[in-house]
Amino acid sequence: QVQLVESGGGLVQPGGSLRLSCVASGSIFKVYAMGWYRQAPGKQRELVATITDGGSTDYADSVKGRFTISRDNAQNTVNLQMNSLKPEDTAVYYCNADITTFYRALYARGENWGQGTQVTVSS
Repeated sequence: QVQLVESGGGLVQPGGSLRLSCVASGSIFKVYAMGWYRQAPGKQRELVATITDGGSTDYADSVKGRFTISRDNAQNTVNLQMNSLKPEDTAVYYCNADITTFYRALYARGENWGQGTQVTVSS
């Protein structure tokens, strides 16, 4: 009923920048918090950044000052601008959204995940 589709991953040199985008679509009634998580090989998935529907943001300490999360409520999109990238930022990045759907006359709220996009920082 809800799809999250990420784009913008790729290979970048240390110190470079990338911009990730995620679009939510489907039987959406309301989108609450949206965010980005990442998972590096052999590690657990970790929070990168979140943004509420009111625009309040939160960042992992490891990305503060380098990454910026933003959203467009009208388009149900969330973006992650990543600057000054480091090799340790290499991971699969996942979009996450707390969404209420309206489908077949029923409301349902739940957490949704995208399929992930690979970010590789290497020279």
